[in-house]
Amino acid sequence: MKKKIIFGSIIILSVLLIGLAFLLYHRNSSNNSTPTAQNTKVASFSNIIDANNQFALDYYSKLKGSEKGNIFFSPFSISSALAMTYEGAKGQTASEMKGLFYFPDISILRNEYAALFEELNKTDKKYTLSTANALWVEQDYKFLADYLQRIEKYYAGKATNLDFKKDPERSRIEINNWVEKQTQDKIKNLIPSGVIDSLTRLVLTNAIYFKGDWVKAFNETDTNDENFTVSEGNNVKVPMMSRTDKDALFNYSENKDLQILELPYSGEELSMLILLPKGKNLNKVESELTTKKLAEWEKGFKNERVDIYIPKFKFETNYFMADDLKVMGMSTAFSSRADFSGMDGTRNLYIGQVIHKAFIEVNEKGTEAAAATAVEMKFTSAPGNEEPKIPIFRADHPFIFLIQQKTSGNILFMGRVTNPEQ
Repeated sequence: MKKKIIFGSIIILSVLLIGLAFLLYHRNSSNNSTPTAQNTKVASFSNIIDANNQFALDYYSKLKGSEKGNIFFSPFSISSALAMTYEGAKGQTASEMKGLFYFPDISILRNEYAALFEELNKTDKKYTLSTANALWVEQDYKFLADYLQRIEKYYAGKATNLDFKKDPERSRIEINNWVEKQTQDKIKNLIPSGVIDSLTRLVLTNAIYFKGDWVKAFNETDTNDENFTVSEGNNVKVPMMSRTDKDALFNYSENKDLQILELPYSGEELSMLILLPKGKNLNKVESELTTKKLAEWEKGFKNERVDIYIPKFKFETNYFMADDLKVMGMSTAFSSRADFSGMDGTRNLYIGQVIHKAFIEVNEKGTEAAAATAVEMKFTSAPGNEEPKIPIFRADHPFIFLIQQKTSGNILFMGRVTNPEQ
């Protein structure tokens, strides 16, 4: 029987270190301005942002059907990892991956990813945001020079030789050390013992790190224990942060079912969106969540005074994605029919597992988040004229949140809080 090789890919979507605060933000004035250089930059990678965001909502939809508790993942990490994997895919394997991740034509994907990579790593900003890619290859296995060169040229992923065959444990430790360094020690032991073995031939890694501050932090003295409704008849006590002062001005909109709040980070280039159902049930909002709806809701933003109450929360998630991706339309890549000949010139590679791990903590001072993905392959054996009332945004029941690039809408992290104490 023809032997297959499993190729390992680790994608680390790093740490978000965000000092927590709220911001007096005037978005309306920018909406009325003429096109700027920033608008031009967004256009230069709009296709892959659209692809990433569509995958984000698709995967969230898949997770909400199987996960009863909190959800948190990085669509950007997953999409980045699979984009590098897609570079080596051919035939039906490539077709299924392109469909699942909405990848544009390969030349567009490459050029736009390179442009976005440069944008994310720019240095003239009021926050820290960086991303990095690396390849870890079996030193005795022959990969196509063209494949390695493309990954380095368009994804800035340089190859490092490791001895997976004779010393897989040392190789695992070296990759994990790189991951920890790129994520400021927030993702430890990403690759568990036993995942990398003598049959591993390639591991790809992607890391992204973010550190920023809200313009105005929460005052710890304003945090009080309050009830959070997990489900009907099930309440938990959580530390609830609040901002109800005269400077509590935010981009805000609402409809009969939903309240939407935007909390920008320092520099006004990144923000967190919180989608809070007016009832206690999140199902209706989740069922309506699309990229079109997100754009529609954000278009309705007005900068206004809002009294806000948001819980502190901290949790971790871990997803073994292979079965999900198969169901979502990418089954060939995990089978003996897989064609990754763009990597090594043969059809000896297939994906064994895709693992995604994430962590987030939100408190008065900031937000800290980290995520990692591993793709593992190995050798097989209100209207009217009345004076407006101040809206109250009380997140004391399940809600959805996104962390995005404001101008482009690129979703870096996405999650759901059903229990802040989970």
